[in-house]
Order: sequence, then C-alpha cells, then structure tokens
Amino acid sequence: MIHCQNLTKNYRTVAGKGPFSFGRQKDSESFLAVDRISFHIASGEMIGYIGPNGAGKSTTIKMMCGILTPTSGELTVNGLVPYKNRQKNARQIGVIFGQKSQLWWDLPITSSLKLYQKMYEIPDDVYHERYMQLCDMLELDEFADRPVRTLSLGQRMRGELAAAVLHRPPVLILDEPTIGMDVVVKERIRTFLKELNSAYGTTILLTTHDMTDIEKVCARAIMINKGKKLFDGTLEALRQNSQSDSRVTVRLEKAVPPWLEARLRGLEKPKAGTYIFRLSHTDEENRLLSEVLQNNRVLDMYIAEPTLEEQVAHYLGEGEAR
Repeated sequence: MIHCQNLTKNYRTVAGKGPFSFGRQKDSESFLAVDRISFHIASGEMIGYIGPNGAGKSTTIKMMCGILTPTSGELTVNGLVPYKNRQKNARQIGVIFGQKSQLWWDLPITSSLKLYQKMYEIPDDVYHERYMQLCDMLELDEFADRPVRTLSLGQRMRGELAAAVLHRPPVLILDEPTIGMDVVVKERIRTFLKELNSAYGTTILLTTHDMTDIEKVCARAIMINKGKKLFDGTLEALRQNSQSDSRVTVRLEKAVPPWLEARLRGLEKPKAGTYIFRLSHTDEENRLLSEVLQNNRVLDMYIAEPTLEEQVAHYLGEGEAR
C-alpha cells in the first residue's frame, strides 16, 4: 500500500551574512530532513511511525500527502506517486494533523460532512449510511449539530476523524491525533481506529509521542531520528532490541552484604531491608540477582518491566551513540 525506497528530502535555504547584506553574496544552507529512508507497508497494516521532535516524521507524511516533493528516492501510495497525482492521491487518503482542522469553525460538524460528501461525490443514500455508522462508532450525536468552535478538543477530533474517513480511504494518516486529550477520549479514538481497520481493512500510519497509542493500536513500529531509520519491526522486537533495564524492588529478612550492594546499579534503600535497583536480563545480572536472594528470606519482591516509552528512549539514546 505504501512503498518507500531511499526516500530523501533535502531543504535548501539562502541566507545573507547580516541584516545589511544587500548586493553581497549569500550563503546556501542545506538541511537533510529525511535521509534515504526505505520501508514498505502492506494493505491493512497499522503502523506506528515514531521518533523525537525534528526526526523527519511530519516531512515524510507531507510527502505521502503530495504536499512536498521528495528530493530523491521513490514513494508511492496505493500505486500513485503523490506529488505527481495530488488530486487522485487526495481522494484515496484520509489525513489528520492534530493541531490543524479541516472542519469549518463556525459551522456544525454535519455541515462540514455534507461539504465533503459533495467533494467526494458520495451518493445521498451511501452518505446517510456512512454518517450513521460514524455517529455510532464515534458517538457524534450529542454534539454534531453544534458549531465546531463550541466543541471540546476531544469532540472536535472525533469530528475530524469522521471527516477524514467519510470517503472510505484505503489509507489513513494520523499525525498526533490524541494530543492534549483526556484518557477517556484517547481510548475512544483508539477503539475507533481498531474498528475501522477491522471492518474495512484500512491501512493506518500513526505518528504520536504517546506510546500507549502505539501499544494499543499498532503491531509494528518504524522509528526514525535525524532523518534516518533506526528500527522497523514488531513492538516485541523493539522491546528486545532496546535492552532497557527492569526495576527490581525486593524486601529481605537480612541485610545484603556491602560488597554485594556495591554491584547493584542505581541502588536505593528507602528503608531497612528494602532494596531497589536496576537489572538487565543478561546472564551476568541474572546471576547477580540470584546472589542477592541467596541464603536470605524474601519477604516481598516486585519486578517492573520497562515501559515502551522507556524502551524507545533507550533505543534512541543507543542510536545517538552508534
């Protein structure tokens, strides 16, 4: 569905040497926003496209939408080259930018949806059926007839989703769709995306800094940083590759010998007999844990696995070092 091979976007700017540089030679500056990225997304996949601010995610998305033209490389979306077929491409994708709206500010959501019905040439009976489905899936009824400017952020975003998928695009691209929302609305949107994918096989590319969105919606993640691809695989593979530490909390009957304490990384002792430390799952550190527990009575023990957010941060840090 999305084919990306050695995709590159290089921004060039011309800057003068000072505020009074009239007639003087100007310097040309170059910024590589996307650096020879390759990946392929099959029809019906739900992909998390992740990375820090400035990684190149939004630039990639804009090239998929046909807004930007690649400097080099290949990019097709459902068989079309986006920047060469902007209108056709626009009819086969749905796009949401979390901080930009496609709804008319002073009109109700229903008016915006009727406009999109005309734009996409959707017959009245088909539109009515889809509208009722979206009302049910997104719970639009309670606010669909109110002006968009009066809606909460979560209500507006549900309207944005309805507008983005009204024409049943095979590809849905989401850039920070849950930013600033409360947990209830986030969960409603995650459920909707999974229902959409299940019912219509919609291919979804999700960009977000909320790793819970990725965990609950996506099975695969593509990670980029400074324009380069760092990882492409399942979330389970990402967890294994990140090699992040677990956090062990153990309460023991007897004190751990000082020489053994010295080997525990990030050791905290909030009270007598309680030890909190970090542990990787290497053979060496597993043996260390066995030594800590040896010849001692365990009163309580808890091992907290790293969150996906911690694992991604660790992976990005390792990528910087490589």
